[in-house]
Amino acid sequence: AFIMAVAMGRAVLVPLWLCWALGRTAPPNVVLLLMDDMGWGDLGAFGEPSKETPNLDQMASEGMIFLDFYAANPLCSPSRAALLTGRLPVRNGFYTTNAHARNAYTPQDIVGGIQDSEILLPELLKKAGYTNKIVGKWHLGHRPQFHPLKHGFDEWFGSPNCHFGPYDNRARPNIPVYRDWEMIGRYYEDFKIDLKTGESNLTQIYLQEALDFISKQQASQQPFFLYWAIDATHAPVYASKHFLGTSQRGRYGDAVREIDDSIGKILKHLQKLGISENTFVFFTSDNGAALISAPKEGGSNGPFLCGKQTTFEGGMREPAIAWWPGHIPAGGGIDFCPGQNVSGVTTHSQEDHSTLPLLFHLGRDPGEKYPLSFASDEYQGVMRRISAVVQQHKETMVPGVPQLNVCDKAVMNWSPPGCEKLGKCLEPPKSDPKKCFWSH
Repeated sequence: AFIMAVAMGRAVLVPLWLCWALGRTAPPNVVLLLMDDMGWGDLGAFGEPSKETPNLDQMASEGMIFLDFYAANPLCSPSRAALLTGRLPVRNGFYTTNAHARNAYTPQDIVGGIQDSEILLPELLKKAGYTNKIVGKWHLGHRPQFHPLKHGFDEWFGSPNCHFGPYDNRARPNIPVYRDWEMIGRYYEDFKIDLKTGESNLTQIYLQEALDFISKQQASQQPFFLYWAIDATHAPVYASKHFLGTSQRGRYGDAVREIDDSIGKILKHLQKLGISENTFVFFTSDNGAALISAPKEGGSNGPFLCGKQTTFEGGMREPAIAWWPGHIPAGGGIDFCPGQNVSGVTTHSQEDHSTLPLLFHLGRDPGEKYPLSFASDEYQGVMRRISAVVQQHKETMVPGVPQLNVCDKAVMNWSPPGCEKLGKCLEPPKSDPKKCFWSH
């Protein structure tokens, strides 16, 4: 899904879909709809039997559906960093050397984040005359130097971290919500999420932010990039009162239904303004459904094995849809795998398969239940081809400085910019940096 390009004197990976879109005569608007923990099997167009996503299913029928679309990592922060930089997490620094698996993300005690040396998609688009807005979860670092407006975005409404909480603001602060440079409140205090009922109006707020931005940019006749990165399907799952209790799939399904409705309104808004044929829309998810939150607050990865936090198909293969009327032709230690134990494949502890990796034939075995025998001619033949690619990768790889190694409670969201105006500044504890512990 990427090609190599050169930016500021170095090679970066650029999404093919973006190169194709920007290669047209008039620069199109770009809308990137990134879901949080939504699985390959959560949409009707991908076979979900309850068929509760009519707008996304219509988007798929009017555009192009990608059945073999992969994230760069099965965890939120490194996947998003790769999406926005076009570089693998091991190159852009979104990994850890604290454990063999290298999986990590950005909780609010993480010290690191996106480095200034990385070139993000909105930075490239800004040079091409675009106005860029992020709505929702950033998750590439919450400290001031990692702020999205310092990395190519012009506007932001959302939060630097996931909506975990509520916290007591003593041992741990509640997560802030930002309008551009400054916080305007905190989750659970000013932006309510009822953990008992699952009720929250956040998706409706994020929808209105998107609609208002699109209208403003259409009036200015300036191309825009909208990065709509909402997190309603990440546990604790939430939905607004109008959608709660409406899905056959429980609270998770309620959240999916509200997202589907919101995306339908975004697409209709583009059509109403007469700019749908000059707007490229791409829908996908950061990683597979979180089966550790299932069944009440986790989605479906369809026929694929496991989910979020694993590199099996269920963790890496994501739903993806491209929509552009007039241009894209229609039709086209923790148990992360509950109930899906496969002898010799899934484990509850980290296993090093570097020497003899598990290989599957996804044509014959899409559920990854039957690894090829190490002694078979098929395995040996594939390994000869793979080994050459791996060796080339190792010889040419320049790893980024790992950003996800050190945690310190002193760097949490105690006093974000703007807290003074709201009277919401909190006293941080004494700095005590330590190695982050990752169970992934």
